[in-house]
Amino acid sequence: MSLTKEALFHATETLESFGMNATHSGTYSKDGGWRPSQDRPLIEVQCPADGSTLTHVAAANAQDYQEIIETARSAHEWWRMVPAPERGKFVRRIGLLIEENLDELSAIVALETGKSIMEAKSELRESIDMSIIAAGQSRMLYGYTQQSQRAEHRMYDQWLPLGVVGIISAYNFPANVWAQNGFLAAIAGNAVIWKPSPKVPLTAIALQKLVNQAAEEMGFEGVFSLFIPDDNDVAELMVHDTRVNMISFTGSTTVGKKVASIVSSTLGRRYQLECSGNNGCIVDETADLKQAARALTFGVVGTTGQRCTSTRRIIAHSSITDELVELLKRAFDQITIGDPRDPAATVGPLIDGQAVKDFQATLDTAVKQGATIVHGGKVVDRPGLYVEPTIVTNVKPNDDIAQLETFVPIVSVITYETLDEAIEIHNDVAQGLASGMHSTNLTNIETFLSARGSDCGIVRINMGTTGADVGAAFGGEKETGGGRTAGSDSWREFMRRQSVNVNWGGKTAWDNIIKL
Repeated sequence: MSLTKEALFHATETLESFGMNATHSGTYSKDGGWRPSQDRPLIEVQCPADGSTLTHVAAANAQDYQEIIETARSAHEWWRMVPAPERGKFVRRIGLLIEENLDELSAIVALETGKSIMEAKSELRESIDMSIIAAGQSRMLYGYTQQSQRAEHRMYDQWLPLGVVGIISAYNFPANVWAQNGFLAAIAGNAVIWKPSPKVPLTAIALQKLVNQAAEEMGFEGVFSLFIPDDNDVAELMVHDTRVNMISFTGSTTVGKKVASIVSSTLGRRYQLECSGNNGCIVDETADLKQAARALTFGVVGTTGQRCTSTRRIIAHSSITDELVELLKRAFDQITIGDPRDPAATVGPLIDGQAVKDFQATLDTAVKQGATIVHGGKVVDRPGLYVEPTIVTNVKPNDDIAQLETFVPIVSVITYETLDEAIEIHNDVAQGLASGMHSTNLTNIETFLSARGSDCGIVRINMGTTGADVGAAFGGEKETGGGRTAGSDSWREFMRRQSVNVNWGGKTAWDNIIKL
């Protein structure tokens, strides 16, 4: 596929490049293909940059789900016996197709999420990288050989597929969450059912079309299916279904708790959660403040604050707080808010009207509790869903704005006097995803990295809290959920461990007791 530069962000031509016209089916499996669009509820897909309607997607219904799960179970029967390196080649081919269609896919991501083209491409490149690491791991599904206590026996571990893996992804990363989970699940020998957010169905449809192309080329049809309902009861069918061996969920802690409760009620099924993040970064008195201001700015405003790893809290030493805030204000002044189709724009809109209301409500509550808005704080008066990235000072550690995940571009500044106090403030929240420290003091850094330091799954030193490397495990502790994706051994999340003992010597412990 190829779009001219002029047509790249023209919604109709961009969507038509992937065969998406006025209405497109949101349901695909090998046996049923793309389901018809008639007699199904329609999901209106809006562009948050200007409020225009991009297209409509025909939502999946309960009958669609039953057909999809049967197809997935049937596919798993043969897919689990395909050699793992061959499964890896399939995943890598999908990644290559994403790379070949990078411009068109980036345009779709930008249109339906409001991300800048730079961020859209960055997300898709991470998906491509994930196909590379997953293909490599398909040759490294290691089990340990152990020494048996019995003579002439061999003992070892092996890892086997689970069955069917259901992936539930959020709107903020419409491609990469699926790639992180789906590619690993596939190389592990599982069939995959994807339920993306109905707020961003177009990226999922486009990716499914590329999956179908790779599957047809390699003879692996049926491994990946797509399921986009708009009704919670239909969406929960996959969570309740005991035929789905694992649910990987990305979203809010509230929904994550519900998923965990439902899945764990049937023993033997698994769940993996990547939920809320209320990410803090300590800036001590030795920090390079200009470096910190640059890194923290992107951590706050990147993806318009709609990342689970976005920087929500800056915990600054009292001696440098004023200077740091002034540098942040200068950095924020250089941020261009605008339509993601504008190359000059670095920050786009929020995803929907509710997010704008949440932005306003968060600030209203913060001010009532004594905080001060020192930069931003307003809804931008223009078409679309734009807000000003905001800095709030005079925040107390127990204020609502410091304790709750605010999925908008707002950062709270909290002061401290001693490192122990800073770490206590940092850890005294319900979430435990990403954390950071800006410092040039080795003792402070190592203290933050020690067992009495950060209690999060991710720690970044002299960096922002955002950004993921597919070579590192991604996920967090506490109400973030505890799951991990990417990283060197993340494939284990999607497989079951089996201990094997082989008697190759022909003798048993009962030979002297039983005579046959």
